[in-house]
Amino acid sequence: MAPLRSPLSRLFTVLLAGVLAGLVLAVAVLPGNLLFGLVTRSALGAYAALPDALRTPATPQRSYIYANDGKTLITTFYDVNRTDVPLSEIAPVMRQAIVAAEDRRFYEHGGADLRGLFRAVVANVKGGGTEQGGSTLTMQYVRNVLKTDPTRTAEERQAATDPTVGRKIQEIRYASALEKSLSKDEILNRYLNIAYFGSGAYGIAAASQRYFGKEPAQLTLAEAALLAGLVQSPDAYSPVDGDQDQALARRSYVLDSMVQTGAITATQAAQAKAEKLVLHPTAQANGCTATAQGHDDWGFICDYLRRWWLTQPAFGATTEEREQALRRGGYTVVTSLDPKIQSAAQKQATEVYGYDNKNALPIAAVEPGTGRVLAMAVNRHYSLAANPNGQENYPNTVNPLISGGGGVDGYQAGSTFKLFTMLAALESGKTLSTGFDAPAKLPTRYPDNGEGNCGGHWCPANANPDWMDGYRMMWDGFGRSVNTYFVWLAEQVGQDKVVEMAQRLGITFRADADAKFAKDNAANWGSFTLGVAATTPLDIANAYATVASEGMYCKPLPVVSVTAANGEQVQVADPSCKRVLDADVARAATDAARCPVGQQSAYGQCNGGTATSVNDILGGRPVAGKTGSSEENATETFVGFTPQVAVAGIAANPDDPTKSVGSAVQSQVIDAVAHVISTAVKGEPEKDFTAPSQQLAGNPHRPADRPPTRPDRTDNQQRTNDPGSLLERWLAGRG
Repeated sequence: MAPLRSPLSRLFTVLLAGVLAGLVLAVAVLPGNLLFGLVTRSALGAYAALPDALRTPATPQRSYIYANDGKTLITTFYDVNRTDVPLSEIAPVMRQAIVAAEDRRFYEHGGADLRGLFRAVVANVKGGGTEQGGSTLTMQYVRNVLKTDPTRTAEERQAATDPTVGRKIQEIRYASALEKSLSKDEILNRYLNIAYFGSGAYGIAAASQRYFGKEPAQLTLAEAALLAGLVQSPDAYSPVDGDQDQALARRSYVLDSMVQTGAITATQAAQAKAEKLVLHPTAQANGCTATAQGHDDWGFICDYLRRWWLTQPAFGATTEEREQALRRGGYTVVTSLDPKIQSAAQKQATEVYGYDNKNALPIAAVEPGTGRVLAMAVNRHYSLAANPNGQENYPNTVNPLISGGGGVDGYQAGSTFKLFTMLAALESGKTLSTGFDAPAKLPTRYPDNGEGNCGGHWCPANANPDWMDGYRMMWDGFGRSVNTYFVWLAEQVGQDKVVEMAQRLGITFRADADAKFAKDNAANWGSFTLGVAATTPLDIANAYATVASEGMYCKPLPVVSVTAANGEQVQVADPSCKRVLDADVARAATDAARCPVGQQSAYGQCNGGTATSVNDILGGRPVAGKTGSSEENATETFVGFTPQVAVAGIAANPDDPTKSVGSAVQSQVIDAVAHVISTAVKGEPEKDFTAPSQQLAGNPHRPADRPPTRPDRTDNQQRTNDPGSLLERWLAGRG
């Protein structure tokens, strides 16, 4: 702390310092006959109250975004490249260098240095201009805070650097007041954290990284002297963007000054001067297109995080305030991204389709019971780089292909939507053993004048009649993906209840036509159960995760923790979950979902599946799931889940989801998703699903003349006409 002085002594110091400060500027800018009056009026004013910004600086800081291990850096966000560090994490030679360069008497004066101001007056008189300013480190700190304080207006920030006597005297008064409330070391620490060192680096932490690629605690004497020399003229002296010779000259000046202050010996100074300048310029990542090298796939979850952030009131009342908080608030964000699962998902997506393929396989992984998004992968580079040959969105794109939004409606997920029909039926009181003699084609009540109709009504068909037709219950109807069984079941329950079930589990209708149909005509959306509405891998994975967690729906969440710059936890990272299904209903649906993947239900009713390779890939570990193919195989989908993870992948053409990817890719999609699940659960304890009650199982007894038929087939769904007119079919999702 500065030595205690009497109020009269402090006033005299401010008056004298003000006069000298006025002289420093006035020699260059003010007529002599105005000088004394201006200085006197400014100096005799009452002490101004110390602004809040000087007590608790609201200086902008960079926010850091990490993977779920809290160590793997994904990227940073900033308007100003700056991060605060305590004095204990700054090399002692750096502290000594900045004092020697900018304010040798820092530990002796009380905020304003009369000797320094007098020297500045003399130098400026001799030079005929403003060659020296006489500002102490404390005065410079005051100026830096006031000119960057985001709570002040642009005019107020500009005034903090105006070349006026009044501004200089106010600066002295604030510096004197500050020295009475903070220790010298605290002021030095704050100064080092706010000073501009050139090349976009604010504060010593950013400067150490920018020029030498190291932490400030690791700086050598020569490096510290170089950095200390930059603050006088950061842009001109920057060894990266400015003049290296001038930077080295300033380094020598600082080293000589350190000798004069007694911080180092002349021999140490000579040795440091002889060192060659070795730079390791490090550009700090900024935003989602600047993720760690070789990991541009992380950009997709980064973008999802940013979109989520902008919806959170905890970061501001408006979208603009929340954006500013992310870029200036100095947050530490630990995301839910699991690098291991993400790596597996990216590998699988790019093995199915290369980066240069117009088709894509977006994959999402979600944790049941929390909604945390573990992976978001697709065979695209998250990049703003131009694409070759006039290609719009590949291999580079920043479109949210995995999560939807921003103009991306999603893709038809085919028979994966049969889950919602089954859940609605179970909830309405039907049992897993609900039986129906499923025909090859099923006339429905929905009018249809299109080709292939049945007597003027919509007439969906089974893709593989020999394997799918016949007496079915929910188990094998789901396992074999029998269209006519589920369209019949939806008619029994009510299509509006099926649509509501999908929405309850988080399915969002982003396409205008889908949203309109769901709102105005859900009861007549006959083809909904066949997956004609556009969705995304993230939505469908999270819907299945709700079943995996026995009916607890959790909003998709991209974070594990968010810590403010002051170390306080921001309460936005806790899962937002609610029960949307009776646990027994969810268990019953899971029991039927064991059939598609080649496993057996608790009641022994699985007799064929469309994705039996999953059981082999998981090594018999409990797993469930469902395949889906849209009209003419425009898309191919698989969703799989265990109690610990749910993963979905949808093969589609993102630029035109109606263009067929072909049935041949279905097996690859199935295996890709299964391998991601396998990676996610590797090393985790094996958990089994809980069997549903006998009440929901019902009486799983088949008529003697209706045995299960034939071995496994794939789910290459081929449907005939949709409900109603051609327009109605288009509104229903074109499939």
